[in-house]
Amino acid sequence: MRPTARGWTPHPRIAAVHESLKALRAVRRYRTDPVPRALIEQIVDAARWTGSARNGQPWRFIAVTDPDVRAALSRCGAYAVHLAAAPVVLVLASVENAFSDTAFDMGRVTQSVCLAAQELDLGTCPTTFHPDHNVAQAATLVDLPAEWRPRHAVSIGYPAATPTPSAIPTGRLPTAELLRWS
Repeated sequence: MRPTARGWTPHPRIAAVHESLKALRAVRRYRTDPVPRALIEQIVDAARWTGSARNGQPWRFIAVTDPDVRAALSRCGAYAVHLAAAPVVLVLASVENAFSDTAFDMGRVTQSVCLAAQELDLGTCPTTFHPDHNVAQAATLVDLPAEWRPRHAVSIGYPAATPTPSAIPTGRLPTAELLRWS
């Protein structure tokens, strides 16, 4: 590591990951262009390699392109409204089980979906369906078996030219503020 204003320079391989993570943004406005099925399949193929506890892979993916279903899904959570305008909504379902790590695994695979889509110049925005009656409604909308629950979804599409202004502060806390040694 070389000294910089931060005190260090990341390893070259970490720098590539760093740049990919820094570039990832939540996109809530999309062009109307359809996303080719082959791109969605590539995203899922990449994401399926995400690690999971006991290699359980507690996920299934449902690609939703029907505008009526996307609109109905957009009403299944307070922050799901962007799903209606996305050309594709990738619903992520997890099996209902007693493992507390399933939610963690679903977060990991959701991030993998977003990073893979970014590599294909697609924008994404993850969301959660809540409360439980919205999860049940989303399950009905995508015709899931009873043991599977769709608690997460990712809107996917080509970003619109004008980004949506964010009401959430941007930027990141410095490493020194986030990391503590003991």
